[in-house]
Amino acid sequence: MTLDDAIARRLKRNADGLVAAVAQERGTGQVLMVAWMDDDALAQTLATRKATYFSRSRGQQWVKGETSGHTQYVHSVRLDCDGDTVLLEVDQVGAACHTGEHTCFDADQLLTPET
Repeated sequence: MTLDDAIARRLKRNADGLVAAVAQERGTGQVLMVAWMDDDALAQTLATRKATYFSRSRGQQWVKGETSGHTQYVHSVRLDCDGDTVLLEVDQVGAACHTGEHTCFDADQLLTPET
């Protein structure tokens, strides 16, 4: 699949040709994970509504949940004002984090909310 030219022109990619992708849970607004997308992964996500990312360590695309069953159905995709990050609003099935947690942000709270 090829990314629409109008979208591709707006993207500001890093040196590796990637943009950051933030997955946010539709029902709660909770940030689940941050990953990377290349143009093909974004095009695939837009076409299929299955969250598709680019693994920097493996050097290839991966569809969230393809092997684990912990899928992300994508309801919407937004581009930030700088064009360097996309926000995916998803329905998460199972854990979003590779550690088995619902979100990748469950473990280390560096600053607690003031009361």
